[in-house]
Amino acid sequence: MNAAAQTPSRTVNAATLAGLDLYRLFAACFGQPSPERFAWLSGKEFRGLMKRLAAELEVGIAAPTAGRFPGYAAYEAAYLALFEVGVPEPPVPLLESAHTKSAVPQEIVLECVNFYEVLGLRPSGSAFPADHLVTQLEFLSAVRYLREDKTNPDEVASLERLEVDFLGRHLVGWLTAAQKKLSKLDPPMFSPLLRLLCEYVRREHQVLQAGITPSTLSSVRSRQ
Repeated sequence: MNAAAQTPSRTVNAATLAGLDLYRLFAACFGQPSPERFAWLSGKEFRGLMKRLAAELEVGIAAPTAGRFPGYAAYEAAYLALFEVGVPEPPVPLLESAHTKSAVPQEIVLECVNFYEVLGLRPSGSAFPADHLVTQLEFLSAVRYLREDKTNPDEVASLERLEVDFLGRHLVGWLTAAQKKLSKLDPPMFSPLLRLLCEYVRREHQVLQAGITPSTLSSVRSRQ
């Protein structure tokens, strides 16, 4: 699993939103700063995509783009000051263990790793820890890719359950807590971007839950 999400290289047409891997796209949005990432986040195509996504999710915000920063240096400084640098910790770490009080950090990290190992994946650890937002989104991207590639109903149901469980046990809860902290600071781009991600994750969790019938759940759980 590539834990250092790359900026999407292909042109994104906002009209093709339904066919996009939004897990991977959001992972790229919150990846480490680079001039190339800043250019992508500042571009017209990205702005159009975010505008379309905000409309579909019914989130009344201006399209979040890095163009609201005066330049790359300001964007990089904001990312570091918000998410990576601070005493005793950054204002809004992109780590589940920094926002979840119901379990110790080691338990959270171990559970994430256990989920990843279901697909035979391991985060590289070179850029982001196992409970980092980027790593978690890339795992969900891998689950979604495999699920859409399967034709066997039992395999599809198993992967749906995996996605539902991971969303419910991890992202749905801690992203809400992180978004509340970030909204108080209201930085350019990052606050509305995280709000969009929170709503997307919540909707995906609800849709998948609604689509899994009790009989399907029973058959999936019997194999776990």
